[in-house]
Amino acid sequence: MHMDRAPRAPYADVKRIGIPRALLYYRYGIAWQAFFEHLGLEVVLDAPSDRLTLETGDHLSVDECCLASKLFLGHVLALVERGVDAVFVPSIMGYGRFETFCTKFQALPDLTVNAFAVAGKRVRVVSVRIDERGDESEEQAFIGLGQRFGASRKEAKRAWRAAVAAQRAYDGAMAHEQEALVKSIAKLPEADRPLTILVAAHPYVSHDPFVGGVVEDALREQGACVLFADETDRARSLKRSYDFSHSIPWMVNRELIGSILALHEVIDGIVLMSAYPCGPDSMCDDAIERCIKGKPILTLTVDAQAGTAGVETRVESFVDILSYQKKGGYLNA
Repeated sequence: MHMDRAPRAPYADVKRIGIPRALLYYRYGIAWQAFFEHLGLEVVLDAPSDRLTLETGDHLSVDECCLASKLFLGHVLALVERGVDAVFVPSIMGYGRFETFCTKFQALPDLTVNAFAVAGKRVRVVSVRIDERGDESEEQAFIGLGQRFGASRKEAKRAWRAAVAAQRAYDGAMAHEQEALVKSIAKLPEADRPLTILVAAHPYVSHDPFVGGVVEDALREQGACVLFADETDRARSLKRSYDFSHSIPWMVNRELIGSILALHEVIDGIVLMSAYPCGPDSMCDDAIERCIKGKPILTLTVDAQAGTAGVETRVESFVDILSYQKKGGYLNA
């Protein structure tokens, strides 16, 4: 075989590709959309999560899957029903020994295909494997993916660079906006500063309107200023996380912990939110509660049965306690 021969293009017939609005879409979605659009494809996003998304995903899934995975399958079904040619489901392991992802992200393409097969449904999955502990970089993996759509290596590389630039610009804007907000609050007189609460959760939990949206709305309705741990500069958060632990393997949990440490002095409380049963969160959230002192913490776990029932009440009570504490509590009663 000649080394310069173009690889096969099994996805050359794909013109409309769906990206499920779930899981790592909330971390890499900007890049993925830009990549496929620069290859000339039509990118289709389904509607944000709602109760029906969870119910359909729960029906497709096994009980052991976390709520976020069940929502993901619901989004895949919505895209299939919209008639896309294929659905993008990457397999992502990680970027190093202490920068990995939960194993569900590595197995996600197989989980998706098998879940639909068991339900008697068909789904065409387009995937790419990301594991920078191996011989292939993320850039090389996406260039190879682009070539499987029939693009030349040069065209695929151009699409990859556009994707990286788009995601970097978005992430930078979010981090800058948060930094500006923190600085503006710090300039206010102490008596005029709103309660500042940090929501620490995987982005597909905190930014999914059906899950984290309930918490954000409840906090804002109580007059709190809401910060999101995943919107802190990632490189800064990742570096700071090593002050907490050198052995945590999960990249996103590291970033969340680093954000908590970086913002510890400017926040009044922390909301730790998790989708049951998340293995990495069950370990890291417990460590946060035990080891990070000086700030009240509200821990919320959302599952497929109860959903967000009772979340508003718990958030309201948490804000009331923080407000009372900020005013001096019983000392000034």
